[in-house]
Amino acid sequence: MAQYASRYSPLALVVLAMLTEAPMHAYRIQQLIKLRGKDEVVNVKQRNSLYQTIERLQRDALIAVRETERDGAFPERTVYEITDVGRDTARMWLREQLAQPAREFPSFPAALSVLPLLSADDARRQLEARAAALEAELARLDETQDAALAMQIPRLFLLDGELMRATLEAELEWVRSVVEHLKVGALTWSEAWLREVAARFAQADSPDSE
Repeated sequence: MAQYASRYSPLALVVLAMLTEAPMHAYRIQQLIKLRGKDEVVNVKQRNSLYQTIERLQRDALIAVRETERDGAFPERTVYEITDVGRDTARMWLREQLAQPAREFPSFPAALSVLPLLSADDARRQLEARAAALEAELARLDETQDAALAMQIPRLFLLDGELMRATLEAELEWVRSVVEHLKVGALTWSEAWLREVAARFAQADSPDSE
């Protein structure tokens, strides 16, 4: 059985997918990622990250140089094509990402895990601000989705946006519920209460408590 040692990344998968369509140079890949809205799901703000990914894929023999071309006054551009190993690897990565939820470490749950660093009122204000930001992001996604539907883009190519919207909508509903509980005092804390809880758990964890 073939072994694929190259390290997966979302950007690497998107680059390989682009090259299954046709050979192209790095700038064209970046153009298509932005034109098709894939910069919503992979980070290509820094062009260097794209070039580093391409270099790694070439080093791992997933893509190869097809030719170099010159267009007028522009500098030479290297055109890349996907290899057979690259096609197999892209399909393998895609199957893995579709079938197995990845254990990721996003920043919001990490922040929630240390919420008592703030007062309950302060936490409520910050979560209210997050809710407003989520509402704005949902409105932006809706505009993008409406424009895509007006262009009659098939749903197959909009699934990533659908998932992003569903995820944001669920998060917004949850954040609103926490804000409401903070408002009415159903969820609250104080320095004294936190010390009491810490002491109780410290006692429970002590070897002498057995």
